[in-house]
Amino acid sequence: MSGHSKWSNIKRKKEKTDGARAKIFTKIGREIVVAVKEGGADPNTNSKLKDCIAKAKANNVPNDNIERTIKKAAGDSDNTNYESIRYEGYGPNGVAVIVETLTDNRNRTAGDIRHYFDKCGGNLGTSGCVSFMFSQKGIIIVEKDGLDENKVMEDALDSGAADFTIDDEIFEIQTEPEDFSSVRESLENKSYKFLSAEIEMVPSSYTQLTDEESKSKMQKLLDLLENNDDVQDVFHNWENEEQ
Repeated sequence: MSGHSKWSNIKRKKEKTDGARAKIFTKIGREIVVAVKEGGADPNTNSKLKDCIAKAKANNVPNDNIERTIKKAAGDSDNTNYESIRYEGYGPNGVAVIVETLTDNRNRTAGDIRHYFDKCGGNLGTSGCVSFMFSQKGIIIVEKDGLDENKVMEDALDSGAADFTIDDEIFEIQTEPEDFSSVRESLENKSYKFLSAEIEMVPSSYTQLTDEESKSKMQKLLDLLENNDDVQDVFHNWENEEQ
């Protein structure tokens, strides 16, 4: 169930230190810069920027930070050009891992990613080696927080959502990638607040790790990847993730 894995990741991120949260702000800022350079500084005409802003707000990035980043990217003061590169590989015992990066130095980033996989008992593979095991979906997470389950489901499906699932603490709304922005906007207009709203790579099946050594190595791999400034997102199919 994608909701289980996704929600556990969100909880883990929200429990991190201020320093780690600052790193998340920096990563999202990098996404905003790329979106502005590609499509302009007006979110009303740049849907990618609008999605980035929604992601920033879901991660509690202050509005001042968002506006400052957009203005800087729209000006001539930021000449850094970021390249989007996806890395694929296997963690311990064949756990499939996809790493999405934005980098201004592909040699540095490739070296770092390969080192992390090698260090943690995995191996970096070739392009496409694990992505066939995932499908791209829009995933919107809404905290239950006293909301009426039937009302949320009705609003989600009316907005164009493809699926709706319930976890202990959250509602997970799934969309097709091309419908993500319109569904998110529709729910925003209905005053919903999101714990997360992003395009995700959702695994078709999950891999369990039963021994403590493999679990420890897999967690270390995820921590190393997430702490790297060039890494924007990490997707995997580890089912028994202990948060």
